[in-house]
Amino acid sequence: LVSIPSADDRFGGSMETNVVLRSDGHLTWDSPAITKSSCKVDVSYFPFDGQQCPLTFGSWTYNGNQIDLRHQRDTGDLKDFVENVEWEVLGMPATRNVITYGCCSEPYPDVTYTLLLRRRASFYIFNLLLPCIMVSFLAPLGFYLPADSGEKVSLGVTVLLALTVFQLLVAESMPPSESVPLIGKYYIATMTMITASTALTIFIMNVHHCGPGARPVPPWARWLILHHMAWLCCVHEVGESCKSPRQAQGRGDTVGDNPREGEVDAEAGGCPRDRCLCHHHGLLRNVNYITSCFRRHRANQRRTSEWKKVAKVMDRFFMWVFFLMVFLMSVLVLGQAA
Repeated sequence: LVSIPSADDRFGGSMETNVVLRSDGHLTWDSPAITKSSCKVDVSYFPFDGQQCPLTFGSWTYNGNQIDLRHQRDTGDLKDFVENVEWEVLGMPATRNVITYGCCSEPYPDVTYTLLLRRRASFYIFNLLLPCIMVSFLAPLGFYLPADSGEKVSLGVTVLLALTVFQLLVAESMPPSESVPLIGKYYIATMTMITASTALTIFIMNVHHCGPGARPVPPWARWLILHHMAWLCCVHEVGESCKSPRQAQGRGDTVGDNPREGEVDAEAGGCPRDRCLCHHHGLLRNVNYITSCFRRHRANQRRTSEWKKVAKVMDRFFMWVFFLMVFLMSVLVLGQAA
């Protein structure tokens, strides 16, 4: 007998094993071997995927009329199975198939053992999925940052870079496949959402920083955003409450509303008109000029504050919208995994 290593596909010859000879002429020769097999891996639900690897044993030399190949038990023997840290074996059912090929009329039986595997997902949940979910919940908080802080766009870009790193880690831990895994779809959807939130943040900051030369807030925006959406998102100024009716826009200072408020009733005050400086025409013109400048300044200030409030309401509205989107995507991923 020739000694050949029993590993992989190098056991084509005889091996040094004993042959059991019985009195009735039956021979029993056990030839142990270690084989390696490959099967198609479907990573569509990675890291919550399960695989089925069929192992088919049959003879190409002898047909079914010469060798009747059958399995003794319905399942494979897994008593000596060594536990794996990544895969869990659910079972190994056995089935017998009889196939008649086109070249020959004789049947060829084979026994197929299907190895049922399930990936242990704890490592991927705590190292890839949960960090991604926590980072994705930071994206809507970019709308909550004040526009004057200067960190709104930086937060969105930082979250986007963090998700890109996690996506690269997922790509390295997966076998090459044409199908996109479930966690990869979640990463792509989250990155798309963060890109959209960053673009919306830039637009809202542009609205927030409208200068005094900007046009007044359109009536439809005043009605929709400053009244209804502000009440819905509970956005109010200091001294206002989101539960009470909103105060009318533009109500406030009465200083400078009357162009002739600087004039003083001389007779009521007891000051003669020909001797009181309040009735000097030059002084009256200066007072009117100061009043008109103050009025224009307050109007520009009011217009700027209205645009800032429009930006604030849009920030809060999109914050809740993106929070809802992140929550629904997370529930959808976990639901499909279940």
